[in-house]
Amino acid sequence: MSLLFANSLLNDALALIGALMCLYYFAKCSWGLLVGARAYILPKFWRTDLTSYGDWAVVTGATAGIGKAYAHELARRGLNVVLISRSLERLRATAEEIEQQQGKKTKIIQADFTSGAEIYGPIEAALKDLNIGILVNNVGKTYTMLPCYFLDVPNVDKEILDIMNCNALSVLMMTRIVLPHMLERKKGVIINISSEAGTHPHPLLTMYSATKAFVNFFSRALNAEYKSKGIIVQCVLPLLVSTNLTRLETSIFVKQADDYVREALNTVGIREQTNGCLAHAVQHFVIEMLCPEWLRLTQMSMKNLKRSCEKRRLLLEKYKMT
Repeated sequence: MSLLFANSLLNDALALIGALMCLYYFAKCSWGLLVGARAYILPKFWRTDLTSYGDWAVVTGATAGIGKAYAHELARRGLNVVLISRSLERLRATAEEIEQQQGKKTKIIQADFTSGAEIYGPIEAALKDLNIGILVNNVGKTYTMLPCYFLDVPNVDKEILDIMNCNALSVLMMTRIVLPHMLERKKGVIINISSEAGTHPHPLLTMYSATKAFVNFFSRALNAEYKSKGIIVQCVLPLLVSTNLTRLETSIFVKQADDYVREALNTVGIREQTNGCLAHAVQHFVIEMLCPEWLRLTQMSMKNLKRSCEKRRLLLEKYKMT
């Protein structure tokens, strides 16, 4: 009898544990759906007035892809835009587009963010008299050849400095330039573009992943420091976006840069850390559930990653030839 009683107690305990686990995951999924609805659906009908933070927005890496889309969308929402990028020709072309299409003022600053700290003095001088309400730290760089082991990166010494300067130093220095003026006015928005690659280590994309993780952690910590002073620091972690760089075809999960940025800007003031759009948030949730970090770091995952990146490289080469 005692053995039967013990087995009965054990079965009841296991059933209770199972029920509690089911309840936990149900509550977690339900909460995630509510948070997602608030972040990505409600802002379509109600969103933050970005012009209330200042007259000007500053966007780095503003002449292509996500950066260019941010520049256009911010102008569309009523802000004048400072465009900072390397190519003077593309800066002038983008500025002309914004002024003609959106009817807002622009200012261009030519700067190569792969350079060192010497570029930031002229940038600070060019920005000092502007009422800057929003800073978008978008500029970024990855390897010229993917996928790639760390020591196999072409011209690795130069790439180390270029990627660190472009992806990490630029975020720190641009924030250091703009943040004091925001604090004086007790309001401002800093949007730092990280990546899904910054949420976990990504082999064969090591330096890019590590610098994007830096952007992620820096943003979250900075927001905790200055949130009470009226400053919003948002970290955006996109997945796949169709740009001239990626050459990806759009789909339900691969967003056009303009569409992606429109949704991402809707989350300002609502989400301090965001995947930017509902489709990417769903992908992130599925990846977290089905592909934990330990699995991503296995040799099998590395081989699959290398194989898929090689296919993508061949497609890009084919695209360039046509």
